[in-house]
Amino acid sequence: MLTSERKALIQTVLLRDGRVVAKSLAQELGLSEDTIRRDLRELASEGLLQRVHGGALPASPAVADFARREESGSAAKLALARAAAALIRPGQIVFLDGGTTNVQLARHLPRDLSATIVTHSPSIAVELVQHPHLDVELIGGRLFKHSIVAVGAASAEAISRIRADVYVMGVTGLHPEAGATTGDSEEASIKRLIARQSAETIVLATEEKLGAASAYCIVPISEIASLVTQASVCDEKLAPLRAAGLEIVSA
Repeated sequence: MLTSERKALIQTVLLRDGRVVAKSLAQELGLSEDTIRRDLRELASEGLLQRVHGGALPASPAVADFARREESGSAAKLALARAAAALIRPGQIVFLDGGTTNVQLARHLPRDLSATIVTHSPSIAVELVQHPHLDVELIGGRLFKHSIVAVGAASAEAISRIRADVYVMGVTGLHPEAGATTGDSEEASIKRLIARQSAETIVLATEEKLGAASAYCIVPISEIASLVTQASVCDEKLAPLRAAGLEIVSA
C-alpha cells in the first residue's frame, strides 16, 4: 500500500469511527506500528488530525483568525447565542469567554436582564456598553490576538478573585475522551481557571467542533454541565457526549 493510500485510509477511519488506534490499524493492514505512527505524525503536521496517546482524533477546523471565524457559520452561531442567552438568569454573575459565538451571545442578551458579566474579551465588553442593566467587569492582561482575549499572570490573578455562577466557554474541539480543547496552551490555562472558579460551565459549539480535538486540554467532559449546539446535529454524534454526562441544549 502506498503512503498516500495509507493516509487516505487513516482519514476514512477517522471520519467513520471518530478515532484511529495505531496498533489495531497496523494489525489490520499487516504493517508495523512505526509505519502507522509516521503517517500519523505527517498528517498531524498538515493539520489533518490530532495525535493522542495510542493513535489520533479528528483535528478541529476552528483555527482561522478571528475575522474569518466571525464570517463563517454566522446563522448557526446566532442560533446558539439565542439559546444560550435564555439560560442566563437575573442576578447571576456570568463569565463570558472570548470567541465569535460569545460575541453574538453578548449582542442577544435580553435588554431587561439585570446581571453581572465578567469577561477577558474586549470585544464582548464593547458589545455590552449600551446594555442598560448589565454591570460589566473587564479582566486585563496580555492580549492574545488570535482570540482577542486577555491572558497571562495579571489575568489569572484577577480571575482567581472571582466566583461566577456560570461560565460560557468557547472551545475549538469537544470530544468525549479528549474533553474540551483549544489550540493555545496559555489560553487553555486561563479557560481552565475560569471553569474552576465557576459553579457551572456551559460550552457553545457548532457541529464541526464536536468529536474533534485540538492540542491543549481545558477540562474533561465531567467538568462541563451543558452543551449548546445546533438542532441539526445527528444523535450519533451527540450520543457519546450525552453518555459522558453532558446535558444537550439544541438551538
